[in-house]
Amino acid sequence: MMEEQGNKNQGTMGSAAFMPREEQLEVSQRHKSISIGIPCDKGDDEKRIALTPEAVGLLIENGNEVIIQKGAGAGANYSDKDYSEFGAIITDSPARVYSSDVVIKVAPFEEFETEYLKGNQTIISYLNVLKLSEETLAKLIRKKVTAIAFEKIRDSNGVMPVVESMSEICGIASILIASDYLSNHHGGKGVMLGGITGVTPTQVVIIGANTAGEYAARAAIGLGSEVMIFDESLHRLRRFQNLLGQRLKTSTFHPQVLAKALRSADVLIGAIELEDLRPWYFITEDMIRLMKKRSVIIDLSIDRGGCIETTECRPLKDPVYEKHGVIHFSAWNLPSRVARTASIALSNIFSLLLQNIADAGSITQLLKMDAGLRNGAYLYNGILTNETLGQKFGILSKNLDLLLTAF
Repeated sequence: MMEEQGNKNQGTMGSAAFMPREEQLEVSQRHKSISIGIPCDKGDDEKRIALTPEAVGLLIENGNEVIIQKGAGAGANYSDKDYSEFGAIITDSPARVYSSDVVIKVAPFEEFETEYLKGNQTIISYLNVLKLSEETLAKLIRKKVTAIAFEKIRDSNGVMPVVESMSEICGIASILIASDYLSNHHGGKGVMLGGITGVTPTQVVIIGANTAGEYAARAAIGLGSEVMIFDESLHRLRRFQNLLGQRLKTSTFHPQVLAKALRSADVLIGAIELEDLRPWYFITEDMIRLMKKRSVIIDLSIDRGGCIETTECRPLKDPVYEKHGVIHFSAWNLPSRVARTASIALSNIFSLLLQNIADAGSITQLLKMDAGLRNGAYLYNGILTNETLGQKFGILSKNLDLLLTAF
């Protein structure tokens, strides 16, 4: 079990660690035990769970209560017994789970789940702005919850730890998946991703010099492929060149250079981080027509609308289709294909966050101390604090910093 426990002390939020000793003493005096509820995400696309059994054990040792809905860890191959052995309460009752002080789950909150909330609680989950319905948001507002989008939380270095961690997984997984679909097994070209002596190596094109792009490039280069990465930022490209060496080719988005690279590509990975609420296609359908038959495309930006025009947001159980003779693997939740690894990575982050909430005495106190956590808050006591959501639904949003001064 030790290899799965991970580095539990490697915190990302760690606000108390950066405070003066007097403030740390004040925080320790405010410590309050909290109840933590982990529902079972029943959708086919979500297999991860927010906390591992070992992390649950640490939280319980610190005086907290953890209530887990039956079967919540099954997708990551954690049994109810694994959790109960570390002191968790296992229940069939959704109402018992959702009435906890803090409800944490990986998938976005759905409308039916709001009915179980008792109100005036903290909820932590992924926020999919594109898919969030006005009805769900309205019900969360009526319940006066404080809602945290975990992918927006920043650490003391300004890094979004959840995004970084899941992007590492996506980058590596994309190359492993591409390798599988290039092979004969799935009707591919019968080509091995990489290179061996006397055989021309496969060509991998990556769009986006970010964390997902970096780990995709590392995996592809490690297998012996020739890799070319495109980005609009020379600074990011220069950083990649320094990290990965001369085996990596880099370019900005020159149309002729990009078209030439796509003609010879065996694999195309889209890794652009889209911030807008609409798709922004860096690779058009006409560009896809240039690619070799039976080459493979994976768009890691698909949950934000996609950066490749021919990709579609598909469920994990049916992610593959063919267009213009090119194999497309297009699923919005790639980390759930390796749910246990992803769950351990998330647990390393969330276990510290939850303990920080308890140590601070309340979510309000922690929000006051932790600017990175404030970045993830989109509701505070039922008040909308996210400008993007306000624009989408025509609701006035408030400044969280100003709201906190009143409490």
